[in-house]
Amino acid sequence: MRVSRLEKLIGIEVYATHSPGISGAIRQCPEDFIVEETLVDGSKAEITPPTKEMQAVEAPSPVHRYLLCVMVKRNWDTFQAVRTVAWQLGISLQQIHIAGIKDANALTAQHITIEGAKPEDVKKIKLKDVEIRPVRYFRNKLSAYYLLGNSFRVNVRKITHPKTVIRQRLTEIVEEIDAHGGVPNFFGHQRFGTTRPITHLVGEAIVKRNFRKAAMLFLAKPSPHEHPESRKAREELWRTQDFKKALKIFPKKLRYEHLMLKHLASNPDDFIGAFKQLPKKLCILFPQAYQSFLFNRILSRRILYGLSLDRAEVGDYVVRAEISGLPNTQAYKTASQESLSEINDAIKSGRMFLAVPLAGFRQHFSEGVQGEIEKQIFEEENVTLKDFKIVGMPELSLKGEMRTALTPLRNFSVKEISKDEMNESKNMLTVSFTLQRGSYATVFLREVMKPRNPLKAGF
Repeated sequence: MRVSRLEKLIGIEVYATHSPGISGAIRQCPEDFIVEETLVDGSKAEITPPTKEMQAVEAPSPVHRYLLCVMVKRNWDTFQAVRTVAWQLGISLQQIHIAGIKDANALTAQHITIEGAKPEDVKKIKLKDVEIRPVRYFRNKLSAYYLLGNSFRVNVRKITHPKTVIRQRLTEIVEEIDAHGGVPNFFGHQRFGTTRPITHLVGEAIVKRNFRKAAMLFLAKPSPHEHPESRKAREELWRTQDFKKALKIFPKKLRYEHLMLKHLASNPDDFIGAFKQLPKKLCILFPQAYQSFLFNRILSRRILYGLSLDRAEVGDYVVRAEISGLPNTQAYKTASQESLSEINDAIKSGRMFLAVPLAGFRQHFSEGVQGEIEKQIFEEENVTLKDFKIVGMPELSLKGEMRTALTPLRNFSVKEISKDEMNESKNMLTVSFTLQRGSYATVFLREVMKPRNPLKAGF
């Protein structure tokens, strides 16, 4: 089945399912894409607060100094929302921590911890389309370690097919996914940028030590899908390489670009210094995005070779499942001929997962056929594992780790197939489902929809 050019640019080259998609579009409004986060201790961030969350928060203890809150945001980038909350509280950005990044064009609820904050101060925050609700005090600052997964409720609009066809195709696709053991664990479109998918290209240039190219890609590579004012400013900088002029003409909303341009206007050859003007949490996303691109290409190639994602071959990495059902990516081993039968029994019962390595300077390729696939991709990309130790910006270096080849699709439910009130003569599908942390709803939705143009389809 044909994959769009845009998806191939981010390394997704295949579909795992063969049934035709339902087409349609997502995210016509933020309420079409609802995300609610769950922590490993069972705490759920909900759009509408439960009664118990409205109770008074107990005073902090010496070992519980982080205020756990639920942040509900509508149409906000996670980093921008956290930065604005920190500004309103008059605290450092480093005092606020999250478990995961949530979609911008969506209605989302997630947990944050605020170091040293008081509930009464948090309740005074006034921010359009952002609500912060204090819950309780927490022993540690929040991180991805505490995240279990996310629940989604999604409206797919503008579907031209009759309701019977929608239901039939959806049933066939979900049956295929169940037969595969889950959804291919590709990194989704958001990882690379939606209207301007250049994050991995910047990361590639950083990994390959070409910091000038990396800076120019971030600042000046235009996209036909971004705002005309931004596109024109980027085109002008690409043509002139004049950072002082760019600082004057770049739209103020391009805040991160302004931080880099201000530095380059005075230090036109210090591209490493320019990147150091950005928050580290943002900067690390560049090499991570390139790491994700390589993973997508490797996983695509495995699927194209006809290798299973829920059955190990000799030389494959596998990881153990924790009690929570999450993969323990630190507890991995290589499947040997002697252990293969036992490992595949464990995968079938959910006690293990097939895993693919994420690039890093301490990482090793898989062995066997999978290892050959990985080496092929790295040769085609002209990159090595050691390149991920980034001289000049060691804080962006990546050691490497494991990522499961599949992510389980849990609690899938069809809520409604109805007339689309926002689009005349079209139908709408409403579904809900849960995915483990680090997995992307859009990767499942692309299998359902099979979009010809992911950007127009809301991806």
